[in-house]
Amino acid sequence: MAMVEAVQNSSQDQNLLVNRTHLPFELDEGVAARARIGLVVLATDHTLEHEFRQLLRLPGVAFYATRIENAAEINPVTLAAMEQGLAGAARVILPGIPLDVVAYGCTSASVVIGEENVFERIREARPGVKCTTPITALQAALRALGARRIALLTPYIDSVNRRFKDYLEPRGVAVPVVGSFNHEDDNEVARISTRSIYDAALEIGRHPAVDAVFVSCTSLRVAGIAEALEQELGKPVTSSNHAMAWHCLRLAGISEPIEGWGRLFRV
Repeated sequence: MAMVEAVQNSSQDQNLLVNRTHLPFELDEGVAARARIGLVVLATDHTLEHEFRQLLRLPGVAFYATRIENAAEINPVTLAAMEQGLAGAARVILPGIPLDVVAYGCTSASVVIGEENVFERIREARPGVKCTTPITALQAALRALGARRIALLTPYIDSVNRRFKDYLEPRGVAVPVVGSFNHEDDNEVARISTRSIYDAALEIGRHPAVDAVFVSCTSLRVAGIAEALEQELGKPVTSSNHAMAWHCLRLAGISEPIEGWGRLFRV
């Protein structure tokens, strides 16, 4: 008896099902209604995407990340080697879908390879796209802030730091003060504490010869402490991720001030 009732109930349930294969729908602009940003992240990077999620938390703004192979040891040879992978990395970000900006997330490699060479490689896959790097974003940020003399804080070895200074100064950015953690392993650089970064930035940022602080390296965590540092120093503070996120927004045409992330995001 119970079996008969179960079969009858099952038959009744089947009669209630409606199979509609052409339900109407409409398309909107999706999560990137205002800006669609491509981001090339180093294979060894622990921090860039985490900070971009915080800094780009705006309605209608989305970023899409891919990874590029790199060595964990940061030196001029390993940095230069990334150039050959840039076009391929840019190509696999939403293939066939237009991007407003493509950002390459390595400060030191952008110096070693050269910004224009980075842009050329990206545009092999994405013709005509707007591009930025942390070093490109730094220069744009300093212009926006009216600052020209930076205290440079890095995790890099001396040969990379010298490249930085030699790269920036002919482009009108004076680097009278440099501080470094002098550590070559990118996986461990990502674990340098924010307290260590804060204290080091304060130490070099207090020097009277500088009017801003730049913390270089996408693995260093700075976005969450930039505003507090500025309040203590009385000078603008930015970093690789911080400046590049801001520059991506501006290149994409998003210009409204954003509170909580320091002076740059209010420019």
